[in-house]
Amino acid sequence: MLIVAITLGALLALAVAGVGAYGWYGEHQAQQAQAEAEAARRTGPLPLAPVPAPKASSPECAAVLQALPRELAVGDALVPRRALAEPAPAGTVAWGDAKHDPLTVRCGIDAPQELTPTAQLLDVSGVSWLEINQGGDTSWLAVDRPVYVALTAPEGTGTGPIQDLSEILRNTLPKQPVFP
Repeated sequence: MLIVAITLGALLALAVAGVGAYGWYGEHQAQQAQAEAEAARRTGPLPLAPVPAPKASSPECAAVLQALPRELAVGDALVPRRALAEPAPAGTVAWGDAKHDPLTVRCGIDAPQELTPTAQLLDVSGVSWLEINQGGDTSWLAVDRPVYVALTAPEGTGTGPIQDLSEILRNTLPKQPVFP
């Protein structure tokens, strides 16, 4: 009877250890699958929803898009440009890779409804920006140039991209009043 009890106890211990190991293995596989899905989301052509951009094909937007860098400094990393899925919206460029969520620049878009005479604007290197937060991303809209230019970046990106874009806009497009 003692031998049966010891044997049953040992078998139960092995079964519990096996279930625990299987649980760890299953959890590990789930985490690995999630990491692979995340990497796949961050690579390949980036699908972007179209937004009204009546001036996206303007000479001003062409000048801005041509001046944008092949790599964008995000923190300590240089993030490469990312291809856009077809049909790609006109006047749009994106950066991103497996380690960085995408950042986008859209040129020639319509003025947002948030742009009012009482809207709080931020001056970055001589460019006036309107900040619009939406679902974990922040869009910065340059409002004092002949065309509206928006930079959309994930939360926590830092100020490097908006500083770089401000310099490009300051050197590429003339300043104009926000409300003519």
